[in-house]
Amino acid sequence: MSRRLLMVLGVLAVVAVLVIGLTQAGSSSDKPDQTTMSLAEQRQQLAGAPPELAALHAQASQLLDGAPKAFEARLRALRGTPVVVNKWGSWCGPCRLEFPVFQRVAVALGKRVAFVGLDGKDPIGSAKAFLRKVPLSYPSYIDGDEAAARSIDAGAFYPTTVFIDPRGRRTVHQGPYDSDAALKRDIERYALDQGA
Repeated sequence: MSRRLLMVLGVLAVVAVLVIGLTQAGSSSDKPDQTTMSLAEQRQQLAGAPPELAALHAQASQLLDGAPKAFEARLRALRGTPVVVNKWGSWCGPCRLEFPVFQRVAVALGKRVAFVGLDGKDPIGSAKAFLRKVPLSYPSYIDGDEAAARSIDAGAFYPTTVFIDPRGRRTVHQGPYDSDAALKRDIERYALDQGA
């Protein structure tokens, strides 16, 4: 191989590593979409949800302890209900950017679909501060060691979304959602349609 070809391959490898690193790392300057809803607005729109979903809405934007056991117990309680699990961290730029999408879609579909978060590798103070800026209509379990994420085969990538259909079949999506339409399409395909 010529030196020139080796140099070109080396440059391409460095560029690939940089692109992957920047995609996963994000920065603290990443700001969520400014079209977020207050928790009061979300609760108003979700009034009248079925009891198992209303129980999630009652814990809106809370960080819950006890993962993986409490998380797995929650999933057992939701058996037969379509579930969307979003693995996120406030340190993750792509997670921060997709949060408003999850906020809006969870409100739009929150009377038919259960949403649950997994907050991984995150200082509690940072996660709470972020949830104050972009509140969610559902709780997140603290999953610092990613044991809950492993229990549903969520992988190591951030963000990751796991769709669980009423029969318990799981589909894993790695990477961020950049639009409400894309997330709704996957919910329809993987959480609502499978097993229907």
